[in-house]
Amino acid sequence: MAETTDESAGGPTGRRSDAITFWQGVAIIFGANIGAGILSLPYGARNGGFPALIVALVIAGVLTTVSMLYVAEVSLRTAKPLQLAGLARKYLGETGSWLIFAGVVINGLGALISYASGSGAILADLLGVHETVGGLLFYIPGVVVVWLGLKATGRSEQAITVVMLAIILLLCGWTIVGPGIDAGNVGYVNPYFVVPIMNLAVFAFIAQYTVPELARGLAAHSPRALPGAVVTGMCATGFLLALIPFAALGMMGPDGVTEVITIGWGQGLGPVAYYLANIFALLAMLTSFWAIGLTLMTNVFDRFDWPGEGSPRHRFAALALIAVPPFLIAAFGLAGFVSALGYAGGFAGAIMSVVPVLMLRRARAVGDQEPAWQAGRIAHPVVQATLVVVFGLAFLYSLLTAAGLLPDGWS
Repeated sequence: MAETTDESAGGPTGRRSDAITFWQGVAIIFGANIGAGILSLPYGARNGGFPALIVALVIAGVLTTVSMLYVAEVSLRTAKPLQLAGLARKYLGETGSWLIFAGVVINGLGALISYASGSGAILADLLGVHETVGGLLFYIPGVVVVWLGLKATGRSEQAITVVMLAIILLLCGWTIVGPGIDAGNVGYVNPYFVVPIMNLAVFAFIAQYTVPELARGLAAHSPRALPGAVVTGMCATGFLLALIPFAALGMMGPDGVTEVITIGWGQGLGPVAYYLANIFALLAMLTSFWAIGLTLMTNVFDRFDWPGEGSPRHRFAALALIAVPPFLIAAFGLAGFVSALGYAGGFAGAIMSVVPVLMLRRARAVGDQEPAWQAGRIAHPVVQATLVVVFGLAFLYSLLTAAGLLPDGWS
């Protein structure tokens, strides 16, 4: 009988229930990225303009993808199916493990806070309920799928991603054919604001924590598909991250966009579009909640050596740790939607993009096995140094934002 030791404890899995397809892997990355970040980008980019947003998306997208591919190689060099915190502990020791765990938690909790806040606002507007009740209605299906695990998450992400794409392509086409795009609304640019837009762009792309889960799901039957799933998921993410601000900013201009873009955008197109836009927003946050919630939970298992299977008590405790604090913070109005994303992007981006560089170097020296795929030219020292510098500056930006030391308009 095949061994089925729990993956969080570092044992072999080999369980058919863990296996996912290439497109489910793509959907997990896409679903993790297409969440609160995409809903806040038009508002966050309103001062810099669409060209500044594109520059920020290209820089953040390319470097984050490179960092994810480093994590992919590290995962493929490691015999045991570990999460980011476990990989960091194996290759960088306890300090590295706690740093990457902090990055995962800060990024993940920042996202979940924004989902509770954003979903509560949308459902309050759609259903006429209190925002806290709206956030609770969103949280229930989110928590249920995370509890069920990787396979349920992959299937759910794949199904809803198709619906999301159909809705957003319809809305963008509706915008272009209907009210139209004002060239002036998408043509203005203020390069001064590229830096603050970068922090939101980093958050929108940051999905390194999903890669070990994908490696676990693909390793048994198609490990070489892992980098392809990463790149495909990130390219699809980049396309949508550019398309929605183009349509929304192009139609409404910088003064018309709302903090959660689907509210103002949908109202501008009419009642039917309003409901479609906000259904898209809810689905986007839900898919991201699933991917982020699952990886947060499995990283808790890894970091504290809790059993991920066969112990409902530990599973419930991990789920409570990752779901309850964000909900309460949002319910008491302690963090705004865009501000939560900006802080999370800077703090987590530095840790989760820089630490993989160190893990890759160490894994190449002392890894368990020859990987089915290697990063190649993108692991050149110049590329690694560029990644460290850019995301290190993003971290500095977040520190200065928190201290209130930035110029007007940057915070």
